[in-house]
Amino acid sequence: MSRIGKKPIQIPEGVEVKIEGKKIIVKGSGGELNKEFPSEIKVEVKDGRILVLPQTSSTKIMVRDKKTNALWGLTRALIANMVKGITEGYEKKLEIEGLGFRANLEGDNLVLKVGFTHPVKLKAPEGIKFLVEKNVITISGADKQSVGEIAAKIRRVQPPEPYKGKGIRYAGEVIRKKVGKKAVTTTGG
Repeated sequence: MSRIGKKPIQIPEGVEVKIEGKKIIVKGSGGELNKEFPSEIKVEVKDGRILVLPQTSSTKIMVRDKKTNALWGLTRALIANMVKGITEGYEKKLEIEGLGFRANLEGDNLVLKVGFTHPVKLKAPEGIKFLVEKNVITISGADKQSVGEIAAKIRRVQPPEPYKGKGIRYAGEVIRKKVGKKAVTTTGG
């Protein structure tokens, strides 16, 4: 039995949840998110709570395997992330470090100048907002997966290098620095 899957999800005030077939739609002040869930899982809305259950057959008792238990917990976590994203939202912060490295906003495009001969332009996907303050880029949105993916994409443009630490890193990320070349000292006579 999945410990995560059996926990009900409270629906906060101002959030509307609809289930259409194998699709769940969550609407609120933060926008609208929808996701399809696997056929092995059943989702119900009762008494202001979302219940995620494994699908059972009425004629025989279904033996739950590891895959069903894993999908049960995963589906519950994804739906909980959707509800939290609609109400509170998600954000990731990236830091730019390096001489002459900087980021700007041009409309909804993020322009990175990180040591290449040309600036790198990244367009914000739907539902994602960029904010640039000095050397910190803030990515925010309602969908946790989209926020994480675009943050990883921005970091991949110029990942931090291990000798001086120049590049784009997550806020608070610790880069283990390597020791550079040292002058060879010879003793002899």
